[in-house]
Amino acid sequence: MAELEPGALVTVVTIVVAGIGMVLGAIMPALVEGRAVLKALEGMTRQPEAAGDIRNTLIISLAILETTAIYVLLIILVLIFANPLLDRFFAVG
Repeated sequence: MAELEPGALVTVVTIVVAGIGMVLGAIMPALVEGRAVLKALEGMTRQPEAAGDIRNTLIISLAILETTAIYVLLIILVLIFANPLLDRFFAVG
């Protein structure tokens, strides 16, 4: 890695960080969503009369949690395809 020119090094590091970020950005929301569903099901079994309210709240919170993974994907795609750091190493125009 020490023999790479700075632009290539930034590109390699960006791709590695993007891969790690996507893995973490996919795993963490999935774990939190699973925990939210678990707690909602526990609440529904304890209080069946409140199941409708719990279900509605669960659907809204799952949608909000899923946007976290979408934002991570967006940032990763920006880093890979429109990396602002590459302008420092490669002359434009």
